[in-house]
Amino acid sequence: MAHTLPTTMMPGQLLARGVARHLALAHGFACVEEFVPDRGLRVDVMALGPKGEIWIVECKSSRADFMADGKWQGYLDWCDRYFWAVDEAFPTDLLPDGTGLMIADAFDAEVLRMAPESKLPAARRNVLVRKMAFHAARRLQTLRDPDAVSAWTSA
Repeated sequence: MAHTLPTTMMPGQLLARGVARHLALAHGFACVEEFVPDRGLRVDVMALGPKGEIWIVECKSSRADFMADGKWQGYLDWCDRYFWAVDEAFPTDLLPDGTGLMIADAFDAEVLRMAPESKLPAARRNVLVRKMAFHAARRLQTLRDPDAVSAWTSA
């Protein structure tokens, strides 16, 4: 059976797809893509591990995409580990030390450098886990009942 991809996905979304697959299958994480942990922030992949750990993975599809990202340091306060995910052609020497590194494509990823751990405070972890659960449940319900979205936005 041939693997096919939706034609509407952007390069960063394809990387996020591979990252989410890898984290789910190899590490038992549940992932939410394009998640907003706090006002003004939107992470590419927020991952919740089986022991409650929270990882953020930012997917960069090109050098220009990375250079234009001025808010990544604001994400560090919202995770236990922070990673970059790039394709194999990306110049990884641009990526800051003290962060994790994954090489990804639309179908999988590999952790090349484990991110250092910086434990979240318990109160923030609790808020994030509840927010992720709520967001993921809404997305699932939207897939099952697309008309529900208009009811949420008009309420």
